Amino acid sequence: MKNYELRNGVSIPEIGYGTWKTPDGETCEKAVETAIRLGYHHIDAARVYGNEESVGIGIKNSGIAREELFLTGKVWNSDRGYGRTIRAFEKTLKDLQTDYLDLYLIHWPASPNQYRCWEALNRETWEALTDLYKSGKVRAIGVSNFRRNHLTPLLDAEVIPMVNQLELHPGMVQADIVSLCREHQILLEAYSPLGNGKLLNSEELSGMAEHYGKTPAQICIKWNLQHGFLPLSKSVNEDRMRANLEVEDFGITEEDMRKLDVLEGFADGNDPDKVPF
Repeated sequence: MKNYELRNGVSIPEIGYGTWKTPDGETCEKAVETAIRLGYHHIDAARVYGNEESVGIGIKNSGIAREELFLTGKVWNSDRGYGRTIRAFEKTLKDLQTDYLDLYLIHWPASPNQYRCWEALNRETWEALTDLYKSGKVRAIGVSNFRRNHLTPLLDAEVIPMVNQLELHPGMVQADIVSLCREHQILLEAYSPLGNGKLLNSEELSGMAEHYGKTPAQICIKWNLQHGFLPLSKSVNEDRMRANLEVEDFGITEEDMRKLDVLEGFADGNDPDKVPF
């Protein structure tokens, strides 16, 4: 698999395997083990998913050396702040059965609709990530779901985010924050690259997939790659896992890319300044 290179020189596989909504226990363990066997060496996890221990078991059962994998964790909203973030990170290491992470993210920004001192809280959490990075416990740090008003205050920090993980897919391009991230060499990771599955029911996307001789899911993943995004595909079905990696043998035309950009009815992601969690 090809890699992207983060601003600090760390390589990150260009397609990741997401574990959101993967049932804890045997299902998750087998899914992660299978994904690694098929060639996914980039595993995206998070404490709030409730399955980090199972992800760790799946990784161990794969037999792949830890240094051959790129492993991401995220600090959840209830663990914001310096001390709580450090403790949450250590719990994640224990559950994943590893002594370091390749990437650690702030899962959601503290926002002005919930906190009077939201900016200070984000900075305090970011200081914890920065110290984890400087200590060598994590190879890269970043954020998730940060839009311009949340990200801008961190751009004068000692270490600025290297990644911003956003909902990105055909019909949801988030042009403003994408532009800011590119300006500062912040890699964009795309979660829900299939629009939470809704895109698979799009007649226009299905017709385009038929034209290219590919599945709608493969079109969505290729759309992300051609935009320079890093898609995090998610499935527990082995055939779909394999298919989601088979996107190197075709390209989407510029005209079709523009059509996918403006698909209607799919730009309904959560607004970080309105979510109640």
